[in-house]
Amino acid sequence: MTTTLAALATQFLERAGLSSSTIRTYESILIPLMKQYGRWSVEIIDREILVQYLNDLKSVKFRTHHKYQAVITALFNFAVEQGYIKSNPLSRLKKRRPDPSKNEHNSDEEVRYLSDEQLSMLYQTVKQDARMNALVHLLHSTGARIAEILALNLSDIDLINRRFQVVGKRNKKRWCFYSEVAAVPLNHYLKYYRHPESEALFTAQQPFTLKVSRLSYAAAYKSLLELVSDIPLLESIRFHQLRHCYGTERAGILEISELRALMGHQNIQTTLRYSKVTSKRAEEVAQQAFKKIPTYGQ
Repeated sequence: MTTTLAALATQFLERAGLSSSTIRTYESILIPLMKQYGRWSVEIIDREILVQYLNDLKSVKFRTHHKYQAVITALFNFAVEQGYIKSNPLSRLKKRRPDPSKNEHNSDEEVRYLSDEQLSMLYQTVKQDARMNALVHLLHSTGARIAEILALNLSDIDLINRRFQVVGKRNKKRWCFYSEVAAVPLNHYLKYYRHPESEALFTAQQPFTLKVSRLSYAAAYKSLLELVSDIPLLESIRFHQLRHCYGTERAGILEISELRALMGHQNIQTTLRYSKVTSKRAEEVAQQAFKKIPTYGQ
């Protein structure tokens, strides 16, 4: 029995665990595809058809185009998981490159930091979860990678001097320093919520076996998504964006060499990204400057 693309999309959207905002986003992307190919059997929709469909999306910006491609790819990954097809026809398809003629540039918004509004909303949201509150504060305050934080043991933390050492890429060690503000939720978590049975800084307990272990990235990210599931402003949030916030906030304050050392970058070109003021950030800075600079000629 064949399965139509419309039936597949319905199953895809009815999966457990999807937030209402995620479903709305998926629907907005998949409905146009359904109008063209919804009645077709999943088995006969090949790579050529899907590539042509994506190429015809000329009115969307390249980053939105990437989102379309990601959702449609996920749909056909689901089809493979369900046994409807043997392989994903969009597997390893390269993303569309920016078109300079449309004022699209890959360097613009290259560093995806969170806006002030998003950061404020995130901090307000994670207050209800002591572990996540401590984790978010620590990531933002230190610029450390999520994997580096989750690999820490309690004994690695110097609570008095508010610092710890991490092992970054290529096994290079570096010191990370966190603020007094970040120390408050961290100490609260350590005192009341951390499980002492594990040596890990961030711990997790299985709901049925009650076994305590180190918090994994998958479990941490799942907890984050559950907390922000009904907040459209935080729909596409990633832990790594807090590292980008750290770098963006300190670019122009610290020397590039200093920022590079604190962030543990192997290549100086990676650090230099943070010194480039993107068009969006430029507008924010310009508007802030108007409020601070005296007005003449009036």
